[in-house]
Amino acid sequence: MESVFIAGSITIKSLPSLFVEKLDSLIAANLAVVIGDANGVDRAVQSILDDRGAANVTVFCSGKVPRNNLGNWPVKEIYSTAEPGTKAFFTAKDMAMAETAELGLMLWDAKSTGTLSNVIELTRRGKKTVVFVNKMDAFTIIRGVQDLQNLLKVMSDGALDQAEKKIGLSAALRKLTQQQAGFSF
Repeated sequence: MESVFIAGSITIKSLPSLFVEKLDSLIAANLAVVIGDANGVDRAVQSILDDRGAANVTVFCSGKVPRNNLGNWPVKEIYSTAEPGTKAFFTAKDMAMAETAELGLMLWDAKSTGTLSNVIELTRRGKKTVVFVNKMDAFTIIRGVQDLQNLLKVMSDGALDQAEKKIGLSAALRKLTQQQAGFSF
């Protein structure tokens, strides 16, 4: 059964109506949902999924107890050697969700490096990601490096600088470009 990794910016607390419509179509198709346990988009999506009675949901968490599991769904505990509470600690669950799911659905504020990292990771794995960009109020589909580079055009210079500092954006894009070029031969 196809599964979708749903995530987004921790700063986003309410979901745009177009994003909720996409969630409703996923629920109607009975796609398996893998979602994290963070506040922000994770919690808001969990609330919608719970309100709609979605049963085909797994909550991923780094550590033993999820921060949020509004529907009492099954929990996938991801072990991390990183210091609890750090970015690296929580990134472990994101990597596991990117590995598990066949596609991604992200709600992005055009600056969150965590959400951007998820899109890059899914792209690296050859998986499609549908990204709703809040400031554009529109969806865009990421299938490869060119789509990702187009997505980055919505970021401010400050957000790009932060992405460079936090996730090494230029190096990640370069590596992804080389990887995809290698697959084309």
